[in-house]
Amino acid sequence: MALSYKTRKRLSLLILVVGMPAYVVVAVTAMNALDARFGRMPVWAELLVYVVLGFLWALPFRAVFRGVGRPDPGTDDPGRKDAE
Repeated sequence: MALSYKTRKRLSLLILVVGMPAYVVVAVTAMNALDARFGRMPVWAELLVYVVLGFLWALPFRAVFRGVGRPDPGTDDPGRKDAE
């Protein structure tokens, strides 16, 4: 089932406002747990892990975010700002 433009826009906002901070908390907690269990990693390795985690969160949501910044394809006037 394809999501409408309005639904994708609202879902992407929900993901960014609620899901992204929750993911950051989970990622930092996981890194702290690894530090406590195995000791601190080198700074370059920590940076690499955080960069990888930073890209991983968006992969499942690519379909939701695709085209959200463009005008609503269902409207007649593509330049209209209040297309919702």
